[in-house]
Amino acid sequence: MDARDVSEVLRFIAGRGLRPISIKKIAGRFGSGGLRFFKGKITLTDEIFLSKYLGLMLRIGTSLLQAITILLEDFKKPAVRDFLMQVRTNLEEGRPFYTAFEEYPNSFSAVYINLVKAGETSGNLDNVFQNLTTSLSKEKQLKDQIKSALIYPVFLLSTSFLVLIFLVTFALPRIAKVFTEGGFEAPFFSRIVFGIGFFFGKFGWVVIVFLILLIILSVYLYKRFLGFQKFVWLVIGDIPVVRDILQKIALQRFASTFSSLIRAGIHLAEALLITSDAVGHREIGGALSRISKEGISKGLTLGEAFKRESAFPQTVQSLILISEKAGRTEEVLDTLADFYAIEIDSSLKTLISFLEPVLLLFVGGVVGVIAISVIVPIYQLTSQF
Repeated sequence: MDARDVSEVLRFIAGRGLRPISIKKIAGRFGSGGLRFFKGKITLTDEIFLSKYLGLMLRIGTSLLQAITILLEDFKKPAVRDFLMQVRTNLEEGRPFYTAFEEYPNSFSAVYINLVKAGETSGNLDNVFQNLTTSLSKEKQLKDQIKSALIYPVFLLSTSFLVLIFLVTFALPRIAKVFTEGGFEAPFFSRIVFGIGFFFGKFGWVVIVFLILLIILSVYLYKRFLGFQKFVWLVIGDIPVVRDILQKIALQRFASTFSSLIRAGIHLAEALLITSDAVGHREIGGALSRISKEGISKGLTLGEAFKRESAFPQTVQSLILISEKAGRTEEVLDTLADFYAIEIDSSLKTLISFLEPVLLLFVGGVVGVIAISVIVPIYQLTSQF
């Protein structure tokens, strides 16, 4: 059998009133129970696939256990197989379906877990998975838009950085050496540039190695420590154009997530708290938490509670107030999510159209400074003859 460890095999056998004679592990290091590093992780694409096919199988009358068994036969990715085996074990032991998702908090968000829990409680899992497929697909589409929009600026920045390293570390020191060894007194401005070139020519590799180690350390701290993540986004969030984009991303997440939770039948106060953790924005997340604890829990309507929070634009507050009175809150939230998705795409294009000339001007300025520092002494030298 496929199992995470020997204890799982023993529980499975004992649950059927059997006693094993021997248990032998035959999986290699990359198999079940192997090193997690080599198993990869459950990606957003995997979540979409699981949600789509579980919803489809449940809709046609397949039991959960049968659906998981079918998926186990088709999935080859170790991380997903591990998860599916955990689901199957939980179902065979009579545990709730959603508990398997709770054991993978790094792969499945609190929103996903609570939606599955609500769907299992209400007997509406097929519709929940269908809604999850739609919302996750939109989330993936938005992330792909952001990634594709940033490809060119990142490529331009990386190329510019490599060109500057070559100029400052290799080309400039050699040019400066020609003037200094020739006994020619270069202008003060040129001597400063040449001094920088000599420094990088001698210690350039140290600087490069230091920068690489700094990047690796920053990535490690970002992935492992929530406090460092908050600090990074706090610094990034102070940049005017970026702050506007981050706010729109948070509002899009709020509308999409809150709509899904309401549609699943989760109580407003609880849905707001779950959404506050999902938006990834300090001000909007705090506002949602206050709306839940100090508004809904104390008897205010949703529209009244939102009116008290300045973190949300006036348009969002008015739409929620109107939609609540009309009983169409989920539909209006879906419309808001689509609207902000378009706004994010437009803002990204504006940011990129601003970044491209700035990067080009910066690189051109550095190259121009180096060129002037070389051309001026050459001109002075030739004018002496």
